[in-house]
Amino acid sequence: MKAIKTITALLVILFIFTNCGNNAPAISESKSDRVSSKQDTTRRIEILQAEALKLLDSSAVIEILAKGFKWTEGPLYIKDGDFLIFSDIPNNKIYKWKEGADTSLYLMPSGYTGTAPKGKEPGSNGLILNKSGQLVLMQQGDRRLATMDAPLGAPQPRFKVLADKYNGKRLNSPNDAVLAANGAIYFTDPPYGLDKRLEDTAKQLNFQGVFYLRPDGKLILVTDELKYPNGIALSPDGRYLYVDNSDPANKLWMKYELDGNGLIKNKTIFYRAIADEGKDNGSPDGMKINEAGYLFTAGPGGIWIFNPKAEVIARIYTGQATSNCAFGRDHKELFITSSAYLMRVKLK
Repeated sequence: MKAIKTITALLVILFIFTNCGNNAPAISESKSDRVSSKQDTTRRIEILQAEALKLLDSSAVIEILAKGFKWTEGPLYIKDGDFLIFSDIPNNKIYKWKEGADTSLYLMPSGYTGTAPKGKEPGSNGLILNKSGQLVLMQQGDRRLATMDAPLGAPQPRFKVLADKYNGKRLNSPNDAVLAANGAIYFTDPPYGLDKRLEDTAKQLNFQGVFYLRPDGKLILVTDELKYPNGIALSPDGRYLYVDNSDPANKLWMKYELDGNGLIKNKTIFYRAIADEGKDNGSPDGMKINEAGYLFTAGPGGIWIFNPKAEVIARIYTGQATSNCAFGRDHKELFITSSAYLMRVKLK
């Protein structure tokens, strides 16, 4: 009996020793991590209108594809190669996920290229492709938009600056972006990359803006009315720009009608979260619009799905604060970045 107890103790010590210091994210999740709405009340899908059943089923599985990160953001599906990349902001890294393969480090550093110690959110945030198919990064630590000066299939931490100043003053920390049909880029510039945010002494602009970077490189301020502009998206026809405000005291989504120059000519509040909708984890954050004009957006509790009439038709509850989402192959899957996780829900 003593011999058995001794062997057991040695095995336990060996297990602890071989697993300590392993900071790599967990990759392949077991079936127990694939949660449907009937199995779990924390991660579940809620259908609010029958219209939503055109997009997904209430019994659809919420898959955890990877976990073990600090704060995931900026999911971007790369069609040429059939893989997804996403930011881990506090760790200043971008990871790559591909079906049937382990999640791997894609790029480091991703948002801060300096050597001095940096604050809580130094990494890249939103990721998009420009009209030439290059990776464009919202680099919070370096407070700029930049392209990666390397092929998507052979990433390197080499960057070309697209915009880092407005009227001679440094941007706050570019957060999310969307590409217009003409190659211009709309992006938001809240203070989340600054250590003390609005009160940070390094903050040079006296507002948090939504900007329009024209193809010729000129940077134009679209609006400075939002305290925390965050997620951003364009309607399929390019006529409307959607921007949310992640201010905990004023959770709302704005809808801006654009003129021929890409600037605002009319505005409306698309949706404002009421008091009882704000009790769940998180605030409005990243968003995407499908080809039919349905808005998939991070909101309190998970992903909210709006129809074009600004009605919430479904929610995907993730169980924790949720940052963003992205469509996968043929818009038949929705990738979700949520706290320490990368998740997926199959769509119709």
